[in-house]
Amino acid sequence: MSIIKKIKQQIKDNIILIYMKGTPESPSCGFSAQAVRALSVCGEKFAYVDVLENVEIRNKLPEYANWPTFPQLWVDGELIGGCSIILEMLENGQLKELISKTVKKYKI
Repeated sequence: MSIIKKIKQQIKDNIILIYMKGTPESPSCGFSAQAVRALSVCGEKFAYVDVLENVEIRNKLPEYANWPTFPQLWVDGELIGGCSIILEMLENGQLKELISKTVKKYKI
């Protein structure tokens, strides 16, 4: 499977997905740590990919997403953005609303 196909599959398989440096339990950069804290406030499970452990994804995802930095939050197949956008959305209530709405959409 090509790396782009793998990225597309990860995004399709995980309704809330963050590409980050490190893991949610042990982020390897401040931006990833802030983004994970913001997501955690929303109270829903999310998937992650550690781009430090996946060099091919780290190299290809910015090109695929047309977004140069990490973390990258994807919700329901769409790129939401990076750390500053995530924090802004948390502050104004949009992040929790988006996450809740998306989770409800997929719960049966």
